[in-house]
Amino acid sequence: MNSPKVSVLLQSNWAEAGLVTDVRRGLGSIPRTLPPKWLYDEVGSQLFDQITRLPEYYPTECERTILRDRAAEIVATSRATTVVELGSGTSDKTRVLLDAFAEAGRLERFVPVDVSEETLRDAAIMLAARYPDTEVEAVVGDFTLHLGHLTGYRHKLVAFLGGTIGNLYVEERGAFLGALADSMDPGDELLLGTDLVKDADRLITAYDDPQGITEAFVKNSLRVLNRELGADFDLDAYSYVPFWDRHMHRMDLRLRAEMPQHVTIPGARLTLDLASGEEIRVEISTKFTEAQLREELGVVGLELAQIWTDPTDSFAVTLARKVD
Repeated sequence: MNSPKVSVLLQSNWAEAGLVTDVRRGLGSIPRTLPPKWLYDEVGSQLFDQITRLPEYYPTECERTILRDRAAEIVATSRATTVVELGSGTSDKTRVLLDAFAEAGRLERFVPVDVSEETLRDAAIMLAARYPDTEVEAVVGDFTLHLGHLTGYRHKLVAFLGGTIGNLYVEERGAFLGALADSMDPGDELLLGTDLVKDADRLITAYDDPQGITEAFVKNSLRVLNRELGADFDLDAYSYVPFWDRHMHRMDLRLRAEMPQHVTIPGARLTLDLASGEEIRVEISTKFTEAQLREELGVVGLELAQIWTDPTDSFAVTLARKVD
């Protein structure tokens, strides 16, 4: 078995510095926003894990179904011998795909990318044991910052699953896809997981479960600011507001101040005065159509090769290829 390699691209203080920058930029302007990545501290990650198991929340299981049922077909359609996974975590969902590549004798290298060094090191050891004939080269990095470090692999497929692309605003999404395409050679591929446009009632139910777990998850962002930056947000003074924006094809998850709020955030050297009814946008989750996927990928030189959906046509996994 080859020992896994681990490259660390993040500085030790990256999270603290990034949080301050994002808070000053997002909460210090109108409309007020917080990047969703700050939802995922230990508590937030546990809450999200609970969300993925809720009967109302369909995306995780729908994507898992596609990968399980279509893995061999995905491998047959792909030309890759290296798989790069962005935001890999433990690579739990991806293993069925990696198994299919390995069974076809085409898994020469796996490159998981994630911000959590501890999780990534543990996963790399496990993956190296599971695929002894595969080079495992883990990268501790932020996929929004370090795509340029992933250019040295030939015949690669970049897996970006979980519908995470939908958390990016239109301009951010275009910039990210452009940077990703720039890091790819002609013939390289993207395997993209996306939620699909569907009935508004089903979408709202998926993001407003009766147990209140999603509300606790979104409110946890304020708890992170209180803990990490010494902020004095009163979580009970904010209500959770999820709604479907039919013009932008996205779920919009916000926190609304139920009374005027004066908030100090010493760690970011920021003071906020929120009016009653003023909202903080914490996360968006864009839903796509096949035509929209084809258009957005095509703009950056990625040609849609194949799209697979689950039996209910709720979620899609798309293979796109960099054109010459």
